[in-house]
Amino acid sequence: MLLEVKDIEVGYGDATALWGASIEIDSGQIVSVVGPNGAGKSTLVNAIAGILRPRKGTIAIDGADISRIPSHRVCDHGIAIVPEGRRLFTQMSVIDNLLLGSYRRAAYAERALALDEVFSLFPILKDRQHQISGSLSGGQQQMVAIGRGLMARPRVLLMDEPSLGLSPVIVDEMFGIIGMINERGVSVLLVEQNVNKALEIAHHAYVIEQGRVVTSGKPERLINDPRIREAYLGI
Repeated sequence: MLLEVKDIEVGYGDATALWGASIEIDSGQIVSVVGPNGAGKSTLVNAIAGILRPRKGTIAIDGADISRIPSHRVCDHGIAIVPEGRRLFTQMSVIDNLLLGSYRRAAYAERALALDEVFSLFPILKDRQHQISGSLSGGQQQMVAIGRGLMARPRVLLMDEPSLGLSPVIVDEMFGIIGMINERGVSVLLVEQNVNKALEIAHHAYVIEQGRVVTSGKPERLINDPRIREAYLGI
């Protein structure tokens, strides 16, 4: 198993946001995590990325527990995050934002190759690489955020609400890009409010409600279960 999250508990102060959450991601998979607002989906992503530290449980990649290592070392284990809201340095150029993703020594050595791959996914970014990133459209800024994550040469790319605030046409394009990223050998953990799109693209899916993983399985099983559709997916 490439990435295994086992029985983690994560909180903010005295408030617990995740209770005994467990998920798995194998090499080459897209795994979607869906559920209502406030269910704990972003907390899960932030714990895997090392932004939050679990109180209990383990997070392991290739069997090595990374749940207690310093946050800045998580990327060394092949994990990168595309955070909710993009979080670009909006007064910096597109190229400078992208290059920030390749700060690791191993990624820095391959940054020319990585940059070519990012530009092949997002040709418009090549054309606008010297433009201030804050002047881009929302969809183009999301492309920069994804590109920055890919510059780290990850094995697992964590994506938190990549379609948030985007038009339907751009959303369709974004999910197509996620599929292409996966085809290039990167496993993807996708947290997404667009349930239909998230399940359509996934190999496996988990449903989180009130901080707990309440069910999981093949996307087609989840989407066709009337009880799950109504109770957990809101469709």
